[in-house]
Amino acid sequence: MNIAIRKLTPELLDDYLLFFDTYEDCYCVCYASDNHEGKDFSQKETRRNHAAQYVKDGMIQGYLAYWDNQVVGWCNANSKKNCLKCEGWNVMLSAVSTKESANGKVKSIFCFTVAPDMRRKGISTQLLKQVCKDAAIDGFDCIEVYPNREFKDTFSDHMGPIDFFKKHGFVLYEEAGKKVVMRKELQ
Repeated sequence: MNIAIRKLTPELLDDYLLFFDTYEDCYCVCYASDNHEGKDFSQKETRRNHAAQYVKDGMIQGYLAYWDNQVVGWCNANSKKNCLKCEGWNVMLSAVSTKESANGKVKSIFCFTVAPDMRRKGISTQLLKQVCKDAAIDGFDCIEVYPNREFKDTFSDHMGPIDFFKKHGFVLYEEAGKKVVMRKELQ
């Protein structure tokens, strides 16, 4: 299967929105580098509008996976320091330490979403490899991920399962309530 991984840019906004229109109406707005205080994300249309602006402004960052010119997967990956005030951090990751590595260059992966009929085909692996490759080029010290301590289901575990990250060289860095923090150092 020939999967192409592309970094999200404003030029890919329509593809991004169509993917979330079709598969997940969250639009990944809770993991945008924005202070969400006072913003309403309760309605699909509002989330979609915020997402469109966030992509245009570079506040949602990540990668799209394409198969046959259609988006079949998404990975939200952003600088940890840019997302400490985002809604997702405040709600789901508040127990995670906000400390950075020695020079403050930690890339965080917040979610993986793959179209249901395309799961178990290696798409998340390809997305993860691209994030790691680009993060190293961009001067990040490490990649940090936040899986649930116990796997529930695909929706609840949108950050990926522990075993997936272990398989790709991530190690336990910190325990944080129902979450664990895993890191992979970049060379």
